[in-house]
Amino acid sequence: MARKADRRAGGSVVDPPENSPHVVAVVVPEPADAVPLVSLEAPGTEIAVVCLRAGGKEGRAALDRALAQAAERGCRVLGGPAVLRAESGDPVTALLDELRGINPERLHTLDPDPAHVSFDEASGTPGYDEPAGRAEAAADALAAARALQLETGEPVYVDCYRAKADVRLGAASCLRHPAPVNWLVAGFDGRLTAFLPTAAGVVRWFQDVPGSGAWRGPELIEGPGLLPGLTVVRDPHGFPHLFGLRRTPRGDGGVDVEVVHAAQYRTGRPLTPWNSLGGPNAGDWRKGREAGFPAAAFDAAGNLFVFVRNFGHSISYRCQSVDGTWSPWQHLGGTRVADDLVAVTAPHGGVEVCARARDTAAVVRWYQDRGGAWTEDRTPPFAVRPGTMAPAPEPGSIHFRDLRTNAPSAWRPGAQNPCPLGDVGGSGPLATARGVEMDGWTYSLLVGSGPGAACALGAYHEGRPGAGVWWQDLGAPSYGVPAAAVSRTGQLTVATRAPGRRLLVAHRGEQGSGLTLGDWRSAGG
Repeated sequence: MARKADRRAGGSVVDPPENSPHVVAVVVPEPADAVPLVSLEAPGTEIAVVCLRAGGKEGRAALDRALAQAAERGCRVLGGPAVLRAESGDPVTALLDELRGINPERLHTLDPDPAHVSFDEASGTPGYDEPAGRAEAAADALAAARALQLETGEPVYVDCYRAKADVRLGAASCLRHPAPVNWLVAGFDGRLTAFLPTAAGVVRWFQDVPGSGAWRGPELIEGPGLLPGLTVVRDPHGFPHLFGLRRTPRGDGGVDVEVVHAAQYRTGRPLTPWNSLGGPNAGDWRKGREAGFPAAAFDAAGNLFVFVRNFGHSISYRCQSVDGTWSPWQHLGGTRVADDLVAVTAPHGGVEVCARARDTAAVVRWYQDRGGAWTEDRTPPFAVRPGTMAPAPEPGSIHFRDLRTNAPSAWRPGAQNPCPLGDVGGSGPLATARGVEMDGWTYSLLVGSGPGAACALGAYHEGRPGAGVWWQDLGAPSYGVPAAAVSRTGQLTVATRAPGRRLLVAHRGEQGSGLTLGDWRSAGG
């Protein structure tokens, strides 16, 4: 059941910069490749297209139509598609020159490590159904975006898309690296930290003083080769742990893709070094480069589990025990899965993982018994939109958007049906926060990108999503998934990415009654 609030829950944006458009660069091999990516852009976006080659007549005509349609729905097209000169030499240098003129906040490109469709056992060579050069073009686009960010010091957010999209859902259905959720965390000293993935690695903002509007950032966390995705989970002590994929060129022309992990134990202080966890197919770089993006969760005892889709489209995992030792990669087997994974801590203290099936609309769950053995469960009674599964506040539960209706829902193991969370509209996964006190009750909160890419806030009695969710407009735009955190003193803060490369934050005012937030202010520089 959904309930709409009578008034907007968020304040105004008090320091909007002048002329801060949301500029998106679409960098692709040929004009036809840009068509599905241009279709993603919402009204108000400024779009520039850069192609490495001129392509065919039909592809150019299709892109012209896509750009005209974007203009009709309220986007601004920044001139015709730019095509790199054949004599430009190094494509990364040529792309960097183009990006300097565009100065994009976001960049869309294709997948630098596409999924195979066949495998020649005799030669050990994967087969692909994509034109040659697409992966290399995407890698060049990532390198140019990284160089631009290091040169300017300004974040460049990157989205890589699989070439094969779901015909019902479009390019949004094939994001290679998932949108980060729950990326705002509260430290033991009460100060907040925000982590976001960019072309040059993870950037963070952090508070100078608990509860204040003084922030520092964006600060680049060193991590050469990090791909533009991020998973953030907190351990049983509340410390944030970061997981990603790192891509490193090899001397033989190949590339190594490995899972990496870092942790923050003091707000504002350096993170631990990025620790390589390798990958489930690390013995063969051609297989290893296809590793899915990691999902992670801690069990109640403090053991850390990291899950990855492997080359065979099943799930592999590693476990770090409380004493710090890591197990080797182990294989769960069972149903072939797609990129989407979500890991959660179960009510009994173990860990569970859910994944979209690769060849059907089903969701598959793996869970541990009390002895640690894994069991595959193919009976979860729902289908999810790609890229929308996320942990729920309740142990063992997940949130997602329904494949058919796009409506947000919750599900816990054993439930015969998912619990609807209200038809709030919007897109993408929901982030959560729990332990919000209001009118003598404790609430769990949901934050997401609502209609028109605006922040939306939902609230329900903690542990009882079926009792009804109150949804409210927060009065600020959101490019990506907003996040929320509750400090050790109980203060609620919501953060969102806004045009102009800004991080906007708003704090709840007087605690104890209502969920009205104060004005939105920029964090850091």
